[in-house]
Amino acid sequence: MSADLERLALACLFPGFPGLVPPDWTRRLVEGGLGGVVLYAWNVESPEQLATLTSTLRSEGDSLLVGIDEEGGDVTRLEATTGSSYPGNAALGAVDDVELTEQVATAMAGDLVAAGVGLDLAPVADVNTNPANPIIGIRSFGAEPELVARHVAAFVRGLQGGGVVACAKHFPGHGDTRADSHLELPVVQADLYAFAADALPPFRAAIDAGVRSIMTAHIVVPALDEAPATISPAILDVLLRQELGFGGMVMTDALEMRAISATVGIEEGAVRALAAGADALCLGHDLAEAETLGIRDALVRAVVDGRLTEGRLVEAAGRVQTAGSWAVAQAPRRAAATDIGATVAERALRAEGRVALSRAPLVVDLEPAPSIAAGVSPGPGEWLRQALPGAEIVRLDEDASAATPELDGRQLVLVTRDAHRHAWQRAAVERLLARSGDAIVLEVGLPLWRPDGAAGYLASYGAARVNVEAAAKRLGESL
Repeated sequence: MSADLERLALACLFPGFPGLVPPDWTRRLVEGGLGGVVLYAWNVESPEQLATLTSTLRSEGDSLLVGIDEEGGDVTRLEATTGSSYPGNAALGAVDDVELTEQVATAMAGDLVAAGVGLDLAPVADVNTNPANPIIGIRSFGAEPELVARHVAAFVRGLQGGGVVACAKHFPGHGDTRADSHLELPVVQADLYAFAADALPPFRAAIDAGVRSIMTAHIVVPALDEAPATISPAILDVLLRQELGFGGMVMTDALEMRAISATVGIEEGAVRALAAGADALCLGHDLAEAETLGIRDALVRAVVDGRLTEGRLVEAAGRVQTAGSWAVAQAPRRAAATDIGATVAERALRAEGRVALSRAPLVVDLEPAPSIAAGVSPGPGEWLRQALPGAEIVRLDEDASAATPELDGRQLVLVTRDAHRHAWQRAAVERLLARSGDAIVLEVGLPLWRPDGAAGYLASYGAARVNVEAAAKRLGESL
């Protein structure tokens, strides 16, 4: 097997790895030409530790591109254990101040650069046109293409102006789906005209703003092609490269996601993605050394067998190298102390009725299963407990949603997350509201369902710590 081909193939791979220090196998692959890595919450303990980890990696390869999912809001890796200091896209879209969105992204870039991260897998450019969407939701700036487009462009300018490669995702648009591509292969049934009008404007705006990377979606859009977008030449080459004119790095969503791994398979998906026009292959959270080497070897075999041209491999590796070199060339920056996240969260907050507590609360946190994109976090109940003196917290999931906590003279606060998608939450809210005359409902997802019988209703447009703290400030202003 050609050493040159192996090095070219490695240059297109972005594996993850467990732990707070890079394992030996990752360091060996970086030295052997690995294009990048993607970090997850299990790699982050503190800013100082993360900076040491990334410095160790770059000591093995100068232009290694270190990526991370730092969207703000519910999806954070830098602050996975404490909750994000920045509200997510839904809050930014609700405020609809593009200068503020750019400032938030610039502040986030400062945090990332200080930690040695050169690629942020953000912003989400999906237009959340389907309220039943289980994976995008509040990760989107909104349901209107023009609103999403202007904030995607602002976020790109902020990140890249701060020295971090932005990666607009998930092309050609994951917003009109009812399925989660982590678990299955979603299909978008819109006709070509409707899809182009609704889904593509934010990606056009990102390209116009100079975005250096775009991430693919593991979805099928029959109006464009019967193949999943990640492995579709019609979508990655004809649409993205030729029609939209994007010349930067195309990165796949994680190949371990079941939309790919359970359909064409990870190695086959890797070969077909590169052949279709992708450059950087995100391997995912749980694929380690053996899988990474298997994918490398599959790419080399594809060149030897004639399924993949060496020129395509050279082109892809070159685009990864260009993105990595740009990130390395940025001047060192320090993360600036800022309260911009709190400012946005307070401006995004929406209140109806009587939302100020008159006495210590009983907070009933109705917890749905966490999305794979966001992962597990302490959650809004914990942040309310910390922010509201004397608050008692009861957490109920779907299995325990019929429980009836005792109020004991406390004022009831019900925390919902995307109640419009969860019938069990709606039923629990209505049952518990019947027991209280001055209950307050706090919706930390999309505020698309309003219950009858609540004295007050708050919408935070996100379950990040900073969003919940803004809600707690409003709840507790009379205590």
